[in-house]
Amino acid sequence: MRSPTQQSPRSTTRQGDRRRRAVSVAAALAVGVMTLGVLAPPAASDSAAPAAAAAAGPDAVQRALNTLVRDDGMPAALASVKDRNGRARTYTAGVGDLTTGAKVPRDGQVRIGSNTKAFTAVVVLQLVGEGKIDLDAFVDAYLPGLVRGEGIDGSRITVRQLLQHTSGLPEYGVHLDDDEIRNRYFEPRELLDLALEHPADAEPGETWGYSNTNYVLACLIVQKVTGRPLAEEMDRRIIQRIGLRHTYFPAPGEMTVREPHPRGYHRSPEDGPLRDFTEMDPSAGWAAGQLISTNSDLNRFFTALLAGRLLPAAQLAEMRTTVPVGTSGLRYGLGLTSRTLSCGGVYWGHGGDIAGYETRGGATDDGRAANVAVTSIPTDEAAVRHVSEAVDRALCG
Repeated sequence: MRSPTQQSPRSTTRQGDRRRRAVSVAAALAVGVMTLGVLAPPAASDSAAPAAAAAAGPDAVQRALNTLVRDDGMPAALASVKDRNGRARTYTAGVGDLTTGAKVPRDGQVRIGSNTKAFTAVVVLQLVGEGKIDLDAFVDAYLPGLVRGEGIDGSRITVRQLLQHTSGLPEYGVHLDDDEIRNRYFEPRELLDLALEHPADAEPGETWGYSNTNYVLACLIVQKVTGRPLAEEMDRRIIQRIGLRHTYFPAPGEMTVREPHPRGYHRSPEDGPLRDFTEMDPSAGWAAGQLISTNSDLNRFFTALLAGRLLPAAQLAEMRTTVPVGTSGLRYGLGLTSRTLSCGGVYWGHGGDIAGYETRGGATDDGRAANVAVTSIPTDEAAVRHVSEAVDRALCG
């Protein structure tokens, strides 16, 4: 799993021995908030902002995608960009299938990894608005006695801390290998139980630490209070509500991608050759990373979210109340991140990695939106930076 800071998302002391395994396994579990020192764009100044805007535009976005393919070895790159007037453009670079040389489907479907967390957080916050979940209630109020382990006690962890990644719960993904992730179906309780076999990373509320376990547990609460499957709640409350025509939660055992899509490739081990990982069982991600979507649907989702079409004002304000992640300007709210732009201001989104695909992007308060996808998880800092720069150029145009 890729770290969102230059320290481990699970603690500040475990990075060295887990780094290589973590990058490989994150393939399926998708941290979605990359290395901050690489990802943060240059700070804007009075003279830099106009220059950044002048350099952007359709050609700049296409050039950014071309760089990802030509210089960074991405098999394909895709982008969808919407300006503040609602005009949308889509872009592609590379090839959609390394074996056949097929073209990249314009606005093709991809696995969106940890962008799923933003959808999950919206469902939880809708239930908060309906009075069915209390953000500051303890996990034990909904799942009594379930969350116990070494230094772990569900009577001391709040729902807010789950969504904010301040619970201290350990990550389950580092204990899975790529073959398990690709081929095995996991029940959500199996993922939680795997995490609970390991000690807490921190005391609840003590520090920010990215863990997919938080979102698995949050959606076990959703299912408990609604009496319905997560996929059904997500479809009814978000996907159908705002007309996301190319977004879905794969059914149990569904390993393929339904609509036109570029094939996804993964290096396992990290220094090995690219392997086709398009077909895989995404259940290891579940509420933390299982969704499939397109760049344009992600733009629609984040735009609708910021416009107040998915949450009441009070719950949207809670979602946008952030804590710092590292020292480079990224901040994490409740399933939503804010990142600075080189042309000034911030954009709100999440991001996600899953074997074969990485997606980055979000929307601004004035209606701009952009999402970029590549068909292999970047494994070096230059490639990570280039994905971030593609989003920045698209939003600063």
